[in-house]
Amino acid sequence: MKPRLQTSLGQQLILTPQLRQALHLLQLSSLELETEIANAVESNPLLEWAEPETDASDGPPQHDLGASTPTDTTEHRSDEDEAGAWELSEPWGTGGGGGGDFDEDTGDPVDRLAHAESLHDHLLWQLRLTRLSPRDVRIGETLIDAIDDDGYLRESLDTIAETLRPEIDADAIEVCTVLSQLQRFDPLGVGARDLRECLSLQLAALDDDTMGKTLAQQIVAGPLERLPKIGADGLAAELCRPAEEVAVALQLVRSLDPRPGSQYGGLGADTYVTPDCVIWRQNGMWRAALAGSHHRLTIHRGYEGMIQHVSANDAAYLRGRLQEARWLLKHLEARGETLLKVVRCLIRQQSGFLEFGEQALRPLTLREVATKVGLHESTVSRAIARKYALTPRGTLPLRSFFASGINTEGGGEASSTAIQSMIKRLIDAENPRKPLSDARLAETLKAAGVPVARRTVAKYREALNIPASHERVRIA
Repeated sequence: MKPRLQTSLGQQLILTPQLRQALHLLQLSSLELETEIANAVESNPLLEWAEPETDASDGPPQHDLGASTPTDTTEHRSDEDEAGAWELSEPWGTGGGGGGDFDEDTGDPVDRLAHAESLHDHLLWQLRLTRLSPRDVRIGETLIDAIDDDGYLRESLDTIAETLRPEIDADAIEVCTVLSQLQRFDPLGVGARDLRECLSLQLAALDDDTMGKTLAQQIVAGPLERLPKIGADGLAAELCRPAEEVAVALQLVRSLDPRPGSQYGGLGADTYVTPDCVIWRQNGMWRAALAGSHHRLTIHRGYEGMIQHVSANDAAYLRGRLQEARWLLKHLEARGETLLKVVRCLIRQQSGFLEFGEQALRPLTLREVATKVGLHESTVSRAIARKYALTPRGTLPLRSFFASGINTEGGGEASSTAIQSMIKRLIDAENPRKPLSDARLAETLKAAGVPVARRTVAKYREALNIPASHERVRIA
């Protein structure tokens, strides 16, 4: 067979450095973003700080928030999307992750504000927003406990099944079924049992028309371990594929995260948070705006004008830095638009929570928000990760607007946070000499149309750090 060249025309998607930067910026907290921008200004002469804007008419209440994104406003009654709103269709990304969030099933959001989030916290939070049976949730909790800090499941499925006994008599097949659900969580690749499975999970989440995806999956499933010995040329010869196609596939493989769990770690109990947005009420309407900054980035016009008057080498350098600066400004603006789009959806769905408190918090999941704003669930998860809103009820993590639900007798749902609030109010109003037992609390809630089992009441009561009835008698 004689070698020959041929051309073909088609549309394909590849994870470009620009898209990776956009995904990375989206999941940064405000403090991390501030550091990222400061480093960019220091290393890129084409970037500089713009003069602060002083016009604050018709804006949110003034606070020194120190954020780094442009300010915009919205009302929760508006249903149409913003013009030019930026959407991330990729359900995964690199970098980011981290602390500052909380488990929605435990305690008050304000009290938990500074608690750091670990990988296990992040996975448990997603598990409790997933509509699984109590049996599957218990299996999922056991699996999450066995996942290490890198995001890998090192224990065998038989060992996990043995750990569940005698509480749950499950076999390895049932455990594997629940594991497949966990492997869809953010970060993608978590719950894998080895590197090959970790990379395969991340590749499977990409669009089918992603350039090099099919060949990358073949490499990961086959000669991945031999790659350091045979090299790219040997790999191309073994797979009988052109070297150019192999190079594209290898670039895609190298862009994956071999340690998805390492991006999550505690920030520390003494970490201060900076609100990313402000939510306030004006003329009877709940409005939202990104936290305004005193400094904004802009292109250094002096260096930009020098491009036409310097040598070819210097001009090439300045053009490269100019392109980097423009991409950064574009992605910062896109980050703000995406965050504001999600926040606007949250205040539409949870206006009762903002007005009346936790007892009015309705069940809301990542999937619901993702469907309404037209994003992937993991993109919404990254958009709200370690993001905080300054509200009339205090500075709250955006995750405090989400809650799992329990079906009520009226055909609706009540969020777990709202039920905790109801339990607390009932206990606060009880006779100290005759405190309400968990069974009595369950009966009272059932009479109010919220059928909750006694063990669920006990779980929520313990999460609120409220002693049992016999201990409350002793205290009284």
